[in-house]
Amino acid sequence: MVFLVSMRSLLPCCLLLVPVLASCFQEKLEDPAPPSVLPEPAPADTTSVEEEVVTSQWPDTVRYLALGDSYTIGESVPTPGEWPNQLVDSLSNRLPDTYFHPAQIIATTGWTTTQLSNAMDAQQIDTSQFDLVSLLIGVNNQYQGLSLEAYEVEFTELLERAVDLTGGQADRVFVVSIPDYGYTPFGQGNQANISQQLAQFNASCAALTEQAGIAHYNITPISQQWPNVANWVAQDGLHPSGAQYAAWVASFVADVQAQLEE
Repeated sequence: MVFLVSMRSLLPCCLLLVPVLASCFQEKLEDPAPPSVLPEPAPADTTSVEEEVVTSQWPDTVRYLALGDSYTIGESVPTPGEWPNQLVDSLSNRLPDTYFHPAQIIATTGWTTTQLSNAMDAQQIDTSQFDLVSLLIGVNNQYQGLSLEAYEVEFTELLERAVDLTGGQADRVFVVSIPDYGYTPFGQGNQANISQQLAQFNASCAALTEQAGIAHYNITPISQQWPNVANWVAQDGLHPSGAQYAAWVASFVADVQAQLEE
């Protein structure tokens, strides 16, 4: 009986404590713990991983750089039809034990020798090394009425830079001649004059390339097959079609393969 009385006497106090305890418990719930901060993992170096995979699976790899203008970037032609990309595909088929990286292209429609050189500077390309380098430049020097003498000076400098990009291996560089746009819908009205001027540029190009000990591939006669060959010019009426670029590649792919196998 005494115990019951004691409990009854304590009951009001306990009831008074319930709201206080509930309030404390609610404050505890509303006071979230500070978020845990974990260091972000460093981004994976996918490039190095890919390089290791390629190196382990393909003991022979080729990095190819194509330097030029609209003819190299393939103006008005889908990317797979650009001749540097067609060349990589053809070489891959001929050399199945060699891994070819996608062609790296430094080229823009309208570039002269000066603009190509400036673009190479801007991209700091001279800090890189390649297994194969091609050069096709000069049509815009002719089209803009720039002097042949200036072209010869700047073209020689570009040849030297191309060789340096291969670590001094002139036999890993090749030059493609300037196609004759006189044999296009765009140029047919002035075909004789265009062809004559381009012949002068191409003669200097071939001579300087030979003097440097670099391979020169003359595709100009192929470009002069329009209009006798159908689908030889892109829809813009000026640049080669993918079919013409394929003919270019077919004319020199065996020689480029030999350069890689030396």
